[in-house]
Amino acid sequence: MEAAPFRSRERCNAEEVCLMSWYTPMPIKNGSVVMRVDVSSNGLGPFIPNKRFQVNINGFLERQRDNTLQFTVGNELFNLLPRYFVNVPSRPLWYTVDQTPVFILGGIPEEKAILLTDTNFKDFFLVELSIDSCWVGSFYCPQTSFTATIYDAIATESTLFIRQNQLIYYFTGTYTTLHESNRGSERWVRVLANECIKKLCPVHFHSNGSEYVMALTTGKHEGYVHFGTITDGRVSFELLPRQRSVCNGILVVNCSITWAVFVAGDYNLLLLVEIEDPSTRKYFQVVSYDLVSDYLAVLYTIPEFIPDARGLEFLMVLGTESYTNFPMVPKGMSYNPYNNLLFIWGNFLLQSYNSENFIYLADFPKELSIKYLVNSFYGDTAIVTETEEVWYLLEGSYQVYKLFPSKGWEVHVSLQVMQQSSLYAPNETMVTLFYEDNRLYQLVYLIDNQQGRLVKRLVPVEQLLMYQQISNDYLLEQQGSHLTLSFTNFCPFTVMRLRDLPNPQIYTRQERYRAQPPRVLEPGGFHSDNSLAVYQGLVYYLLWLHSKYDKPYADPVHDPTWRWWKNKKQDQDYYFYLASNWRSAGRVHVDMASYEKIYDLKAENELPERIFLDKGTRYRFSVFLTARESEPLHGPSFQVQSKVGLAVVLADPECIEAVVKEKVLVNRNSVLFWVTLSDKRFCFDQGISGHHLMKTSMLVKVVGSSGHCFQNTHQGPRMQGNLMVPVLIGCPPGKRLAFDITYTLEYNRLQNKHYFDCVHVDPEMPCFLFRDMFYPFFLIQDLVTGDSGSFQGSYVLKVVGGGPTLDTIREYSEEDIYRFNSPLDKTGSLIWTTRNTTTTEDSAFNILSHNSLGIEWLCMESSPCHDTIPHSIFASEFFFKVLVSNRGVDKSTYCDYQLTFQLHIHGLPLSARRAFLILKVSASLFVGLVILYVISCLLSPYVVKVCNVLCWKINNIIAWESYTYSIASDTRAFSNTSGTKSGESSGGTSRVVSKVAEENKTDTKETLRKKSIS
Repeated sequence: MEAAPFRSRERCNAEEVCLMSWYTPMPIKNGSVVMRVDVSSNGLGPFIPNKRFQVNINGFLERQRDNTLQFTVGNELFNLLPRYFVNVPSRPLWYTVDQTPVFILGGIPEEKAILLTDTNFKDFFLVELSIDSCWVGSFYCPQTSFTATIYDAIATESTLFIRQNQLIYYFTGTYTTLHESNRGSERWVRVLANECIKKLCPVHFHSNGSEYVMALTTGKHEGYVHFGTITDGRVSFELLPRQRSVCNGILVVNCSITWAVFVAGDYNLLLLVEIEDPSTRKYFQVVSYDLVSDYLAVLYTIPEFIPDARGLEFLMVLGTESYTNFPMVPKGMSYNPYNNLLFIWGNFLLQSYNSENFIYLADFPKELSIKYLVNSFYGDTAIVTETEEVWYLLEGSYQVYKLFPSKGWEVHVSLQVMQQSSLYAPNETMVTLFYEDNRLYQLVYLIDNQQGRLVKRLVPVEQLLMYQQISNDYLLEQQGSHLTLSFTNFCPFTVMRLRDLPNPQIYTRQERYRAQPPRVLEPGGFHSDNSLAVYQGLVYYLLWLHSKYDKPYADPVHDPTWRWWKNKKQDQDYYFYLASNWRSAGRVHVDMASYEKIYDLKAENELPERIFLDKGTRYRFSVFLTARESEPLHGPSFQVQSKVGLAVVLADPECIEAVVKEKVLVNRNSVLFWVTLSDKRFCFDQGISGHHLMKTSMLVKVVGSSGHCFQNTHQGPRMQGNLMVPVLIGCPPGKRLAFDITYTLEYNRLQNKHYFDCVHVDPEMPCFLFRDMFYPFFLIQDLVTGDSGSFQGSYVLKVVGGGPTLDTIREYSEEDIYRFNSPLDKTGSLIWTTRNTTTTEDSAFNILSHNSLGIEWLCMESSPCHDTIPHSIFASEFFFKVLVSNRGVDKSTYCDYQLTFQLHIHGLPLSARRAFLILKVSASLFVGLVILYVISCLLSPYVVKVCNVLCWKINNIIAWESYTYSIASDTRAFSNTSGTKSGESSGGTSRVVSKVAEENKTDTKETLRKKSIS
């Protein structure tokens, strides 16, 4: 996003602007509570370094009625007393890597309080927890003293865990973006209340959709581990091992588990077990427990004494070496799932890549004791001792460097004090040490002018290592009358560059969008509240399109923004014309090209943060090295090759392989190495896109460069020659299977010579005719790179639901799915069939591909689509819910594609019984109509005659009534003149009427006689 300039509303005497700021919308995506905001300059004007901010969601705050925020886990304390931190030992910061929005840190003496932060300690809160502070003491709990101190604190994505004395509590935050329903805790929940917990052990990475935490017991359940699982905010614990204790499993009487590590990839536990043997001294073993098979095995027995390295940097522990008189006292273990590197630490440091063969690192002094390790999981490890010393180890090497206290640290602090830095003071106490973005940070309590404060500061690892190298290796040479210093540079190269890097998105799997603020029609170019609201609405709509794009029917254009502008592109010039003449609505112009998805991001001459590899995928790049000048011994080509060497270390060589080819550039005193990393195609089963990935790594190392090579940048020195890249094997995120409706319609029309859509056309779901062969096609769409191509693999198609309407679609049971889709069905329930003969291994279902012979719809008698009654005068129709999956039948990819979509079929035939019934009814109606027609033809003359007689009689009656009425009216008119005339007239009239009636009757008879003769 590009920031929008906004002018401050404060009073200003300047003509244009006094104070301005830049605004961008804050996009929030459901399903995540951890967000990073990277801010960079456009390169114009003074140099502004890049900045990263943590914008995490804090689910442990709630808004009160008075609009204030209050913690749900306890009460905030506003006074940081010196006794909370001064002379208090530092403690490790435990959390789930890349997933935890809120960090917590305990260890405040005699206070049930923790430090809580949602910005990686850029700011923080001291919170007193609202727990009951109970203490369980009994004959099986060895603890005899009580303290309010929170000893262990672990933060996961939505849940916080603490240990006070021998009790465990957890609190789940309110995160509506993570869970479907609000499952936040109302108070701290005590778990394992009847157990004596001596230690919590963290699990730094989530896996299988869950996070984990482990609790080590003492007392009655000594030798067991409580394995906690956090899934969607729900917490559950399981006692492991399930059948018997670890002590019984390894056939010892008394043992105690000191530390536990969970290896998610192998789904087993590595346990550091202390064994007390009455006949000998106590000793330690590394025990493996398989959670699936419930099997215990001893992997390694730790030597009783520290080996004698005799001046070597490291020593392979084989059991035949000599030992010192210092006993080995293991305290814990640390495991990196990317490179399978296991550390066992105490007053020594052992490392192993297979948990069975260990190397002793002799540079760490045996007089010290390690308190905890801090792992960046990208090749760097910091070591904190019981005396608060800080040491540093670069994974892949065997040198251990002392960072604090050291001469280099003293010089660095002196320089910072001279510059009046606020991050340093004469009196300070380290609270914790942690990695953020592969850089080591300290949380330190400073006392300056009797004022205490907590600060987060960067540990300058590279500068301290450079000082050690310079101070230990220098010469004083006489040049003329004075001495000059000369330093020995042990770095084997002067220039190291990465070249020919491919576009990163296909490997990093990061989807990117471009959004620019709308153009404001204002002379100064400053935005207003309205234009910022428009900007925010546009970004929101862009994210809405992104979330709605994952639909089964593929669009004609593979881009989420296509539907946004597809009907407006033709008017783009018109809107630009309005903006050019300052006539846009609201004085804001939105450029359609400013909101798009980025598919062609270029590499920045550095290896990606991580690499995803699908089946058979390759990642190829080159490393250019210029050797340091020296006197040639055996020719220039030999000298270049002998000085510069490149090694590629793979954590799992049985799963991935690396090929390195070199080209010597003699005239440039350089060597060009081509490195190709590829998957071996058989180390991973199929999985859902972005889930259940196998963690491994690649280490690109210039021989002899560890701790010796540095590059000066504008942000300070940076270590060179050691590049560790995590590699994730499996189905990469952002890949999906979609129904290619466009090509399916085109191919079906071509093969069937016609296409008939439904009467009521739905452009989102076209219809297919029942009697036509159905040829489905599917697309593999890459949401990251924009690639969209035909799915060439094999798949299984099943009808898993259906109904005559969209509202009546029901899901079928497993038994029904088998009957409706299996070619082995003998119950007459098949919905469809195909001419393909390829089936699954158990012959239960047909296997289809892009070149299959098509699907023929059957809808047999026992199928749900059989005898579908039409709801109108049009033919019957049915909606099928179809599942397409390539699991177990497609060997071309690690992706387990599953697509469920609805298919509209019309023109379904009726059953034979119903068709015969309709035929009988129709025939009966037809025969009845024919008979009625014949009868009507035969009887029509008589009917006409009767009708005529009837009409004549009706007419006569009407005429007679009307005539009688008129005579009666005349008689009443003449009755007033004379009685005699009236009598005469009446007699005469009567005779006249009788005569007329007789004549009419005679005429009627003659007429009827003539008609009958005719």
